[in-house]
Amino acid sequence: MPYRSGAYAFMQGARALLPLTPGVIPFGLVTGVMAIEMGLSPGMAMGMTILFYSGSAQMVALQLLHNGVLPVAIVVTALIINLRFIMYSASLAPHLHHLPRRWTWPLSYLLSDQSYALCTLKLSSGELGPFAHYFYAGTAVTMWLVWQVSVLAGVYLGASIPQDWSLSFAIPLSFLALLIPGLQSRASWCAAAVGGTLAVLAIKLPYNLGLVTASLGGVLAGLVVERLQASSNSASVEGAEGEAQ
Repeated sequence: MPYRSGAYAFMQGARALLPLTPGVIPFGLVTGVMAIEMGLSPGMAMGMTILFYSGSAQMVALQLLHNGVLPVAIVVTALIINLRFIMYSASLAPHLHHLPRRWTWPLSYLLSDQSYALCTLKLSSGELGPFAHYFYAGTAVTMWLVWQVSVLAGVYLGASIPQDWSLSFAIPLSFLALLIPGLQSRASWCAAAVGGTLAVLAIKLPYNLGLVTASLGGVLAGLVVERLQASSNSASVEGAEGEAQ
């Protein structure tokens, strides 16, 4: 049933994102701690967090900065890591392209793995109705706020966080929580299996290219399986029609 108002859709989006925050907060804390350990001031750390708004790219950029890598190489590396957002944007575009720029530009900046995972299935089903972009905004704004506050807490509380808490262990768990609900077909299961396998095999590639390789491999595998299923279904229908005649 479509949502009855923009405000209601926004609040529902925010509520949908909240259960994912236990996996996001440790990631933000680790990022904040790492920024200070690398020698950044609190102001620089938060400025970088607002500018990047990408935990994986920010952590890699911090490591490269610490190692004295050229700025151009750092920018290129961050762009490579975030190539997955091009695929996300292409998937969301058919549902949001009609919006004016005052909507599309902020929503593009606020795009995250969590927001995309929560919204893509709902957008495809049409259940969000004319207020779909409000639901997306609710998830995106909530995610942005949680991330910024988490990094800020890591910046100022990092030294007092015990190392035996193993906060980094929560990072892959948060992404697993996003992945499992989306596995609803043979194509999606195949994409996840191929992408996961490639991610493990390509983990040692430089500049975090393993992530890009796994993403592209998973997408291609899913598309192949989807097309094979469509061809099989088409052949079955034609066979049934032939027998009926």
